[in-house]
Formats: sequence, C-alpha cells, structure tokens
Amino acid sequence: MDFDFTGPHSGPMETFETLVRAEFAPKNTYLNTASNGLLPARTVTALHRAVRLRAEGRPLGSLYEDVEAVRASFARLAGVPVERVATGASVAEYGALIAASLPAGAEVLTAEADFSSLVNPFHMRADLTVRVVPLERLAESVRPGTALVAVSAAQSADGRLADLPAVRAAARTHGARVYVDASQSVGWLRVDPDGYDFLAAVGFKWLMGPHGATFFVGPGAADGFGGLTPLLAGWSAGERPWDSCYGPVTELAHAVRRFDVSPALFTYAGLRTSLELIEELGADAVHAHDVALAERFRKGLGSLGHEPVPAPGSAIVSVPGLGHRQGELSAAGIEVSDRAGNLRAAFHLYNSAADVDRLLDVLAG
Repeated sequence: MDFDFTGPHSGPMETFETLVRAEFAPKNTYLNTASNGLLPARTVTALHRAVRLRAEGRPLGSLYEDVEAVRASFARLAGVPVERVATGASVAEYGALIAASLPAGAEVLTAEADFSSLVNPFHMRADLTVRVVPLERLAESVRPGTALVAVSAAQSADGRLADLPAVRAAARTHGARVYVDASQSVGWLRVDPDGYDFLAAVGFKWLMGPHGATFFVGPGAADGFGGLTPLLAGWSAGERPWDSCYGPVTELAHAVRRFDVSPALFTYAGLRTSLELIEELGADAVHAHDVALAERFRKGLGSLGHEPVPAPGSAIVSVPGLGHRQGELSAAGIEVSDRAGNLRAAFHLYNSAADVDRLLDVLAG
C-alpha cells in the first residue's frame, strides 16, 4: 500500500502506516467498508482463539471479559461513560424499544430514504405519525408536537452528513428527542455525545468487527433511561447476570446495560481487537486519512466529467449514473457498491492513494 498523507511520513503518521501494514493485506482494491469492514489480522487471530476455546471445552470466562472490554472501548470512542452503553445484535431492536416508548399519536420525523433498520420500527406502529422530509430540511422541519427525530449521522446510500447540531438545537426548542444511527460514521467520524438522546451503531462496518454486535447509547438511571422499557431483557440484563438465569429477572442492571441482549461471544472476541486498533491509530488520524482519500476521489471524478452527490467531509462518495459499472469494477478487482443506480465508494484506514487512483483509472477506461 502507498499511503498518502498531507505531511511527511514521520512520527504519528509513520506509526499509522506501520500499524495498518501489519494488519491488512487485501487481495483486491477494497472500497466497500460502507457494506462490510475488513477484519484486521489481530481480529482473525482472536476469532480463531475463541473458537478453539469452545472446541476444546475450556472455560469461556475470557470471552465474557471481551464483552466488557468492548463496551468500555466503544464508550471511549463515543465519548460517553461506560454506564450509558448497551450491547445487542441489531439497530432495529433498539429502534423498536424507542418506538414502543412513544405515546399513541406521537410524531417521528425522519429523512427521505434513510436506512430501513433505523426507520422501519416506527412504521410498524400504526398509531404513530412518521413524517419524512429531505435530509437538508430535517432541522427546519422539527415542529411543536414532534416527539422524536431519527436520522443517520452519515447516509448509507450516498454519504451525506446530517447537520446534527442544527437538528439537536431544533429538537431542544420543541421538546423533541434525537435518535442517531451512527453505523456509517462511528470509527471515522466523531459524533458529539451531547448531540443526541439515543444512538445505535453496528460493529461490522467502520469498526471492522465480525457481524453480530450493535451498540446502544441511552440516558442513564438519573434520566429514567429515557423512558425505555427493557422488553428484550434476559439474564444478561440483570445487575448480577449469573444470578438472573432462572425465573423473572428480579433486579435489572442499574446502568444502560439493562438493555443488553445475550452476547455473541465470538463476535466480541474479535471486535475487542478491532477497537483496540482504532484506539491505537487514533480516531482523529483515521478521520483525516479517510476524508483525504474521499476528497482525492471527488477531485478525480471532476476531471473525468462526473459529479458526485454533494457530501463534503464524508468518507463515502456516491456517483449518480455509474452504479451499473459495479460488476465491471468487481471483475477488475475493485470492490464498490451499486446503490439505487449510484456507484458508492467508501474509504477507510486500510485504503491508500493508489486505491483511489486505480478506481479512477478503471472508470476512465
């Protein structure tokens, strides 16, 4: 890989490149993190170790320790106390909890064509009013009577970034809450922990973990847990999980962990090392690297006469009218996505300037 930075390769930049080279050796030009992140070498090793524990019948206590280490690591990345983080399996399950907490007739405001796992739970309640507006009009569309604004920090389809400070300000003015899906942003883009009431994010995209883990950040006990009822609570949601295995859970966790779902242990064994890598590299360094590559691609597209969907500051670039070339690009060893006719490229820490240039060269024919 030939990494391209804005300054000389020394100090932290040299460390960044060295760490990435040690963890990734893709066999193709992989520009599809918005679908699935690559697994670091350390994560593959951790998964093999976890599987061997099960295969050999050894104690699994270390795998449960991984869950708590992952919770703490995500809390640091999100800038929130660990007591505010729950772990589950999907964004939709946490959206369902939020939807269930709303009174009949409540209005939920969403952006057009936002990801289904975020918005669909609210459509499943026929007694809620779901109002859909263009992303750029989301903040100005909050009004008296709006109970919740639900939006992705970065749009899956095209990488556009929500103006979360404006949304949060409008929500506060009208007494609404804000629910953010950070699945396409956490790992490369910081989200202000004061900018939302609820947040959910999967671990298999920009966090580069295996499938099967989702994080949820919600209000703590002092704020009544945001009015949510832990409808999915099982033994793992107890204050003392191993004492909560039989009969009703008599004491739910005093933290947001009460919204935990029984963990997929192998997933957390791998995810622990993936998050450790992000923390070693530094979230700000990852952001600078990813966005610089996306900007390089945008500039190159202009020289080819193509205009991407405007998404300044995003690591995701979507190009209208080029989605049909996804198969051709894949055959050439370049992995991107076709989303609604748009070609979507997503740039992450294991990508390089050479990857950008190769994609541009193939597009140029």
